[in-house]
Amino acid sequence: MLETEKYMKEAIKEAKKAYIEGEIPVGAVIVKNNKIIARAYNQKEGKLDTTKHAEILAIQKASKKLKAWRLTDCEMYVTLEPCSMCAGALIQSRIKKVYIGTMDEKTGACGSVLNLLEDYKFNHKVEIENGILQEECEGLLKQFFKELRSTKNK
Repeated sequence: MLETEKYMKEAIKEAKKAYIEGEIPVGAVIVKNNKIIARAYNQKEGKLDTTKHAEILAIQKASKKLKAWRLTDCEMYVTLEPCSMCAGALIQSRIKKVYIGTMDEKTGACGSVLNLLEDYKFNHKVEIENGILQEECEGLLKQFFKELRSTKNK
């Protein structure tokens, strides 16, 4: 198994925790020196807070662990393409690279709808690699929304 797949599987484990809690199943892990230093999943519904995305929570945990806001030698693995808020947080935290499971054609800000990480003249560029375990990441989201629609229709 490739390193990228190994870490994305850990992000998928986080996404499954969100799924169980009725949250959109997005999970993220942050890796430094081949070690996971932070993991998180969406908690927007449970915390009633728009900013409780997996990426933001993982960045907060990594910053706390490293006692620094600059995460320059860190990489993030996230199951769904980050939105504009999360892409901005990736830039601000100086994350080196983001690995994305599946793209978000509705709100993605790392290449789908727009690309905050590459198309603008920010002082920091975040490298992007997508399609890591795409079928598994996409399948989890599709199953979640299918069940959600089915529950609403009853």
